[in-house]
Amino acid sequence: MSKFVETTYTNKKEILKFPDHYVALAVTVDNTGISANADGKKIVLAGTIVGNGILTDQNKLAKKALTTTGVSNAEGVLLNDVDVTYGPAPGAMVIHGFIALDPLPAAPTAEEITALKQITFIK
Repeated sequence: MSKFVETTYTNKKEILKFPDHYVALAVTVDNTGISANADGKKIVLAGTIVGNGILTDQNKLAKKALTTTGVSNAEGVLLNDVDVTYGPAPGAMVIHGFIALDPLPAAPTAEEITALKQITFIK
């Protein structure tokens, strides 16, 4: 006998204020330090601000941006949710565009806003 698994499909969370005007790069999202949700899935949410030197080295993994001594290593914003349950997974990082603040999992810090020179956050 096989086990029945129910899958619930929902609409994609839209973080772009103007979906026809943005630039995104393909990245691999790190699974380190990501906690499983109630369904046992490790999801890095759309709108998470990421960095880790990916713009200069495409082999690096995209990680949640860090701020040290008033400077953030933020390089972009994840466009979609990324499931990293089974390890690092592909995703898209917005490096230029207009991002809506309301759907973000956390508001960007002043240091992150400064680091993301080609991204404008709009209420």
